[in-house]
Amino acid sequence: MSSLRTHNDTWDIATSVGSTAVMVAAARAGETAKPDPLIRDPYAEALVAGVGPGIWDFVRSEEFAAKVVEADAEVAAIFEHMGNYQAVRTHFFDAFFADAVAAGIRQVVILASGLDSRAYRLDWPAGTGVYEIDQPKVLDYKAARMAEHGTLPSAMRHAVAIDLRLDWPAALREAGFDADAPTAWLAEGLLMYLPAEAQDRLFEQITALSAPSSRVAAETVGVRSDERRAETRAKFERIREQFGIAESPDIAELMYNDPDRADVAQWLNGHGWRSSAVTSADEMRRLDRWVLPPEEFEQDAFSSFVTAEKVG
Repeated sequence: MSSLRTHNDTWDIATSVGSTAVMVAAARAGETAKPDPLIRDPYAEALVAGVGPGIWDFVRSEEFAAKVVEADAEVAAIFEHMGNYQAVRTHFFDAFFADAVAAGIRQVVILASGLDSRAYRLDWPAGTGVYEIDQPKVLDYKAARMAEHGTLPSAMRHAVAIDLRLDWPAALREAGFDADAPTAWLAEGLLMYLPAEAQDRLFEQITALSAPSSRVAAETVGVRSDERRAETRAKFERIREQFGIAESPDIAELMYNDPDRADVAQWLNGHGWRSSAVTSADEMRRLDRWVLPPEEFEQDAFSSFVTAEKVG
């Protein structure tokens, strides 16, 4: 169980769970700036820049990365791995949406969308509707930043401003969602911030709203030992102190470390879906983005990427 979460907590873009969206966007900005990026997000930099100073400034700084290499090569490898993971994750779910629209799906729902810019940057077929669900302040911030830069969505974007702990299916329907049309759902960077029972309830709600041939993709929750988490936290604390980085939320403490959490692929297979899964470690190796030494590998610590299709 997380020690920083309560059942009715809320946040804006720079606090609590909201700050994780900024760090993910910073990773996309850093990847986009590389000479041969795996993914390209032309809006990530602007989305991060408007938040104000924070650890995300270091995440996307090549100068800082070089200094960390000199100070602690082990921590530098972890930093590089974290950035690579975000690039690989984004690449995987971009491909999921490309496959979904190629199959004729024209309704998309991104759960806890944060600073996800897919409604703007992906090449959506005409008539595609993208529903983004998140906290009101998070959606307001993103819309304002995009408007400041004159950026228009490439799909029919619908902002559904509601906490997923509330009656979001009703809010989704009110926004124009059609439960009789096949839908492509995405739960990326979300499940780790839900307790086990909330994860089950989320997929029950998705299933109830999904017509046959709908698709869903999700990033599962990796589980690291308390000892390894403490070791990693200590390493980052040394770097933070050495370079004068302001203290930021401990991401691990925002997550629910729930041993009773259901296996997503198995749950979906038992509830009318046909699922498949690939471990993030295997996907990172496939794309030549694995940089951690063997001693850093814990199979259960790494997430899997699950995709499924509604069969009945």
